[in-house]
Amino acid sequence: MSAPTPTPVEAVLFDKDGTLFSFSATWDAWAERVIQKLSGGDGVLALRLAGSIRYDLLESRFQPDSPVIAGTNREAAECLAAVLPGRTASELELFLLAEAASAPLAETVALVPFLAGLAARDYALGVMTNDSETVAREHLAAVGVLGMFDFVAGADSGYGAKPDPAPLLAFADITGHDPARIVMVGDSTHDLRAGRAAGMQCVGVLTGLAPESELAPFADAVLPDIGHLPGWIDR
Repeated sequence: MSAPTPTPVEAVLFDKDGTLFSFSATWDAWAERVIQKLSGGDGVLALRLAGSIRYDLLESRFQPDSPVIAGTNREAAECLAAVLPGRTASELELFLLAEAASAPLAETVALVPFLAGLAARDYALGVMTNDSETVAREHLAAVGVLGMFDFVAGADSGYGAKPDPAPLLAFADITGHDPARIVMVGDSTHDLRAGRAAGMQCVGVLTGLAPESELAPFADAVLPDIGHLPGWIDR
């Protein structure tokens, strides 16, 4: 018996952090800087702040269960506010947004040629991140790929946040493609659960912190990085 014919692909929607950009290479250094600034040199407070977002100061990396990995800036701010007297979650959210804009960006693959290759196939391309839309646009512009996307949305764009499928369905509606012919690509179960709920094809990538065993139950495939996506589509 022959294998079933794969559903054609007409569009690809990417998560940002851990998918287009390596999570650890981009956000570990950012977290160190945030904790240093908020703690003001108080070592005990620094440990509390790090603990609130599940960041390991000794190893300079996020723990795999950190709420920062797939959460929104608001959720991260609420974690920090719980251990930082005198600062509200709203104030901290604005602080995190400002700090995120200057995060060191490490592309998981060379994005310009990779995205140009997908565009040459006439795919609609989008980004849906639980970061803010403004920061997402700044990051994409910084590496010269903002204009290659037909859709860029964040948790604050008015469509909701993952794992809610609503922002993914907004991409389908705006680009005019059947969700079944869209591939959602991400490094977290938030991405893949949203994709499943939206009726999309789902591909996990291992450039975030989640292991293959965590992603596989929600994915049609788990790839080393987005560079392997064209080969999977052409299978």
